[in-house]
Amino acid sequence: MLTLSAGQVASLWDEVLPVEVRELPEDLARLDRVLADPELLRPIVEAWPVSARECGRPTLAMETFVRLMVVKQRTGWGYETLLREVSDSLHLRRFCLVAIAERLPDESTVRKLARRLGPGVVAEMTRVVIAKAMRETRFRARAARVDSTVVEADVRYPTDVMLALQGVRGLAREARKLKPLLKAGTRGVRDRSRSVGRVMRSISRTLRHRTGEAKKQVLALNQQAGKLIARTAREARAVAAALRARARGRGARAKLRSAERLEELAGRCQRVAEQIDRRVRGLKISERLVSLADPDARPIRKGKLGKPTEFGYVAQLCELSENTRSGARGFILPVAHGLGNPSENTLLPLTAGELERAGIRPRELVVDGGFQWRPTREALPDLDDEQVQIAGQHEPGSRRTRRRRARFRTGMEGRISHLKRGYGLRRSRLKEHEGMKIWTGWAIFAYDLDTLTIRTR
Repeated sequence: MLTLSAGQVASLWDEVLPVEVRELPEDLARLDRVLADPELLRPIVEAWPVSARECGRPTLAMETFVRLMVVKQRTGWGYETLLREVSDSLHLRRFCLVAIAERLPDESTVRKLARRLGPGVVAEMTRVVIAKAMRETRFRARAARVDSTVVEADVRYPTDVMLALQGVRGLAREARKLKPLLKAGTRGVRDRSRSVGRVMRSISRTLRHRTGEAKKQVLALNQQAGKLIARTAREARAVAAALRARARGRGARAKLRSAERLEELAGRCQRVAEQIDRRVRGLKISERLVSLADPDARPIRKGKLGKPTEFGYVAQLCELSENTRSGARGFILPVAHGLGNPSENTLLPLTAGELERAGIRPRELVVDGGFQWRPTREALPDLDDEQVQIAGQHEPGSRRTRRRRARFRTGMEGRISHLKRGYGLRRSRLKEHEGMKIWTGWAIFAYDLDTLTIRTR
């Protein structure tokens, strides 16, 4: 059953607390006034199944859930740390509408609810915040700047032998869990993690030589690790097939689900083995798998000196502001995403669709040199040539206008850095592309809320 309001928060215990404790700090008090608008919860109600709104166990109050997620993105806490800190803080309890004598939910409740609502609900809530700003604070989007950035996946630096080690460990672990469900005498999955570990240590010793022969030896050792993980993947598929054959009667669905999970992991491990084989033979690898836990993450090269290659996803951000002056702070539209390493103009139609959906036509739009003139004009046909500036390609207007727009465009780099440092946009802690969209959605929602509170001081 869907629960929207948290109900009565104040209790008799609050009467004995000092006034300083009962009153929220200034920043939380402003956020509390903005989040009190019931219109912000409308996207959750519309996305919730009608059949589940009035029946079943009551959910966590959506008012409390949204405030918990806002605190999470502003602080960078994990789910367990978030609930522990909120439980220990009287101010955060009051802000999240949790009574002093009330117990907070388990971290899995908040985590699963974020996944259940998905990225579409958060994007719609962000649109509600922007519409609220335009309606109540007379915000007018006269200028827009667009740029893309990499949101890193929560993975370690991938190497062939490390992926092989993770794969053989994971397959052996999953097979051990399924052993009670199999027929006695069924051949299991051999744990070859020690063999792959010896290969990895041999690679570390070989790399110290830094010679041409060392490279050949490393390729030979990688090939050995690839053969080990390929053999383990074949054994895992045989176990999954045996489990499917025994899926009869009671517990059949559980057996089928377990077999599907094992086959999915075996398929990813087989991809790792194929990648190693192609690398040894000097062939090109397309759609490289960089993580077994996050198969949607991809290697992305953006030309940075400190990080020439990043592993994750590309997100395109569009910030709307009232002017192009230095320090201008505006609202950010729901982020456009894409798998792999899409170009700037590949994601621009999604950003243009958000502008059209919000009914916004900025007077000026500035982008960096990664955009191409013709696809940009096709994505934004309503803007005149004089209104669009592409750095290094199309820079209309006087010298003063070009410099003003260039400074405004450069400020987008600072805004992205601000989002990464202050709102968790640097790295997505949720797996796969769907999880990344949820993570970035809450980050943008929290940022737009803070922007709105600044305008309503």
